[in-house]
Amino acid sequence: MSQHRFCDGLKRRDFLKVGALGASLTLTDYLRLAKAGEVKSTAKAKAAIYIRLGGGPTHMDTFDMKPEAPVEYRGNLKPIKTNVPGMEICEKFPLLAKCADKFTILRGVSHTLAAHELGSKYLLTGNRPLPSIEFPSLGSIVSKELASPPDMPPFVAVPNTPQGGGFLGLQYGPFSTNAQPKQGQPFNVRGIGLQGGMTLTEVNRREQLLASVDNTFRSIEAKSDVLSGLDEFSEQAFAMISSKRAREAFDLGREDPSVAKRFGDGEVNQSALLAVRLIEAGARFVTLTTGSWDMHNDIWTRLDKNLPMVDQTLSALLMTLEERGLLESTAVIMTGEFGRTPKLNQRGGRDHWPRAMFVVMAGGGMKTGQVIGASDDKGQGPANEAIAPDDVATTLLTTLGIDTRKEYHTNTGRPIMISRDGKPISKLLG
Repeated sequence: MSQHRFCDGLKRRDFLKVGALGASLTLTDYLRLAKAGEVKSTAKAKAAIYIRLGGGPTHMDTFDMKPEAPVEYRGNLKPIKTNVPGMEICEKFPLLAKCADKFTILRGVSHTLAAHELGSKYLLTGNRPLPSIEFPSLGSIVSKELASPPDMPPFVAVPNTPQGGGFLGLQYGPFSTNAQPKQGQPFNVRGIGLQGGMTLTEVNRREQLLASVDNTFRSIEAKSDVLSGLDEFSEQAFAMISSKRAREAFDLGREDPSVAKRFGDGEVNQSALLAVRLIEAGARFVTLTTGSWDMHNDIWTRLDKNLPMVDQTLSALLMTLEERGLLESTAVIMTGEFGRTPKLNQRGGRDHWPRAMFVVMAGGGMKTGQVIGASDDKGQGPANEAIAPDDVATTLLTTLGIDTRKEYHTNTGRPIMISRDGKPISKLLG
C-alpha cells in the first residue's frame, strides 16, 4: 500500500490503522467478541456502503462547481449537464451524469474541523469529536443494531478504516481485509487468521496430522504453540472462512467478467465490486477507503487520475446494486472529511476547508435525483442553513431503521445518545 503522507505528516498507512478502541479484528477476535443485534423491521435499508475519499476531496471541482466565480476560484474544469434537469457536475463524470437520477448531492455541508484525523472522526461517527470519549463509527453502530448471518462479519472495511467500535468496544469494530482486490487475481484477505496465527492451510495440515499419529504424539503436539488445540472461537473462525457463503463472497473470480469489466481494473474499483458481493452475502456495512485527495499542489494532474476513478466506481456500483435488486435496500454514501479552499493557492492546489464540502447519497429508499443545500457563489460556505455531519449520519442511520435517540452506555455507565445533535434530512427520506 502507498506510503503517501497527508500534509500534516500523518502517513496514509498509519491513518488507516486503528487504535486501541477502534482496532480492526482478526476473524477469531471478531467471533470471540461479537454479539448479535436486533433487526429493525421498519428499516427501508438493510445495509450500507460508505465510500471514503480520504484526504479531503475538492467540492469546487467535483459536485459543487462554480463556473461563474472568478478564475482563481473556479479552476480549470467545467460542469456538464446530467439526466436530472438543473443538476450539473464535473465534466470528468460522464458516467455519473447519465445516472444522476440514482443519487442526491448534498451541498453546503459544513463543519469547523480542518485536521484530517478530527474531520474523519466527525464524518465517520456523526458526532463532533470530544477529548473525553471515543465515539463508535457508523459501521459499528450498524453492527450492534442489525443482525447478520453467523458466517459473515457485519462490518467490513476494505482495506481498513481509522474509526472502529469506540466506547462500544472491540466486538463492534471493523473486520478489515488489509488489502484491496485486483482484477484477474485471487484475493487473499490478510488478517483472516486463527488463534496463534494459524492459517487455514495449517489447520488442514493439523487435522491430517492428528488423524495419522498416535496418542503419544498427540500429547507432544498439544504443547506446540503452532499446533495448539483450537478453542470454540477458532473453530467458529475456521467455519466462517471455510463456509461457502464467505468464500464465494470474497472470490471475485466467480463474478461475471462483464460486470467485473464494468467496474474497471483499479484496486478501488474492484473493492467496490467486492462491496456489492459482501452486501449480497449478508454483510451489513462495508467501508471502502481511497486516499490521495490531499491536494495542496498540482491539483489538475491528480484530479485527471482520481475523478475518472470515482466516475467509473460509483456509477458501476449503483448500476450493479440496481440490477441485483439491492439498491433500494442498500444505502450508499460517498464523501471525505472536509472540502478544499475555494481559492486556489500559489502552488496550484487547494488547502483544507471544512466550511463547505459535498456528500453524495443514494439507495436505501432515499429520494434521489436532486440537489439539497447550497454553498455561496464562491463555494466558501453554506448559502443558507448548513447541513452538519451529524445530520448526514442521522439520515443514514434512519434509513436503516436505527433510532439515533437511543442511548448507549460507556464502560463507566455514562449515557450517550447515538447522535447527540443530528436531525434527519427530510428531503432525502422517502
